[in-house]
Parts: sequence; C-alpha cells; structure tokens
Amino acid sequence: MYRWEITRAALAQRVLAIVRSDSYDHAHATADSLLSAGITSLEISLTTPFALEAVTTLIREVGDDAVIGAGTVLDAASARMAVDAGARFLVSPSLDPEVIRTGHRYGLPVFPGVATPTEAVHAMELGADALKLFPASAYGPRWVSDVRAALPQAAVVPTGGVTPAEAPDWIAAGAVACGMGSALSEGDRDTVGKRAAELLARLADVAPPLDSAPELY
Repeated sequence: MYRWEITRAALAQRVLAIVRSDSYDHAHATADSLLSAGITSLEISLTTPFALEAVTTLIREVGDDAVIGAGTVLDAASARMAVDAGARFLVSPSLDPEVIRTGHRYGLPVFPGVATPTEAVHAMELGADALKLFPASAYGPRWVSDVRAALPQAAVVPTGGVTPAEAPDWIAAGAVACGMGSALSEGDRDTVGKRAAELLARLADVAPPLDSAPELY
C-alpha cells in the first residue's frame, strides 16, 4: 500500500485506538477486544513491555483486516525497530524530524505530536501525514476549529484525555480522527463492544467514515 492509502485506512473510522499496558499479555487481550468490537485501527505504545512483539503478533493474526501501528515512537532507532516489527504507521507525542524521515524512508505514514500552530506548520513542512494534538485534554475542540480556520490543510488527531462522549465534538470541530486509550478499551469484551459500536455510530452521524467520503479527484 502507498503511504496515503495507509493513512486513509488508519483514520477511516475517525478513531485511532491506543493500547498502552504494563504487560504483553494484557496489551494483546486489550487489542483483541478492540478488534473484536469492530475497531480497525490501533497503535501499540512502545511504553508497553514487548510492544514490538505485540505489533508483530497482531499483524500476523489480523492480516489486512486491521491496520496496526506503533505509538510513542520517540527517535529514529525506535522508528526503525517499529518498521522491522511490521508496524504500518508510526505515532509520536513529540515532533522529531528523524522519526518522520525514517518512517517515510520505508513507506510508513507518521503522525507526530504538536501543541501549537507553529509546530503544526513545521510538522507539515517535514511531511507529517497527520498531526497528533497532544495532550488534547489541555485544549478543546475550539482549538481545532480555530487553527484549521488558518490552516485548513491540517489533519488533526486530538489525543490524550479524549473520551467517547467528547469525540463527536472534536470531529465536528474539524478533527480528522480522535485517538483514544483506556476511555475506549476499559471493561470486559461486551462492554468494549457496546461502547465501540455506539462511538462509531455517533461519529458517522457527525462525519462520514473516510473510506466513504468523496474523493478529491
């Protein structure tokens, strides 16, 4: 797949699930619950023990049915290890040019962290495929609408403190997708399934999934 195709697939549902755990087994179980609930895009945070092994295992298990990436990628070395593990995209809480260059060198989209319009412009100049607004809890949906009034080309993914109840407001303000961790994945499989189904339905009411949005050509 081309980089733009992976980006579109990763953000298609307008939600990017984040798996961060204190063990490999719990991370795998959490990812399995999310995928079974119908979530098709998730990142495994590299703060999770054996995170790269989890990435490799999940990719082998789901094949092309979901897009699995690596999160909390802080430097070029981590980016290259994520590439070797089979990650399909890279996400970072910070803006490191080498992470973007490494991901792009091997055909992976990169979503670096930004917190100001200046950082957003710099990230886009470096070729960022989407912009992770982090931590979103320090801002609000108005930040997205205000910044995109000046930078309509900015594909913003608010992350950090976003809840399923708040996500539609972020999308309505112009965010391309929302990143969500435990607010989406906590609970048993049935609870996660119900929460994910309700979230996807609410997001679809606000904006169509990217895979059904009109093409620009």
